[in-house]
Amino acid sequence: MLKYTEDHEWLKQDGDEIIVGITAHASDQLGDVVFIELPEVGREVAEGEEIVVIESVKAASDIVAPVAGVITAVNEGLPDNPGAVNADPAGTWFFRIKPASVDLSGFMDEAAYQALIG
Repeated sequence: MLKYTEDHEWLKQDGDEIIVGITAHASDQLGDVVFIELPEVGREVAEGEEIVVIESVKAASDIVAPVAGVITAVNEGLPDNPGAVNADPAGTWFFRIKPASVDLSGFMDEAAYQALIG
């Protein structure tokens, strides 16, 4: 089951890690993604810290860490194929993070996220 942030990220729990990507709404707002810079594996991040840079033909944006934790993996194919985000935002992940707590109850479910974006 996916959860969502107000920053238009989707979160999926996988054991003691969280997989993070961006929503279709975010992808549509960005337009064609042309550049992605991912964090380093092993990096400790604070909740709300900007850790991914996304540039598109329309704008530059960041993905922030939804929780504090350690980056355990990144989607190494994304920098060479940033358009994958536009082709399949729900299936394209950016990074995995191991938080101190894997409780996602404070994030939005699908219905709440749809209400947010109208």
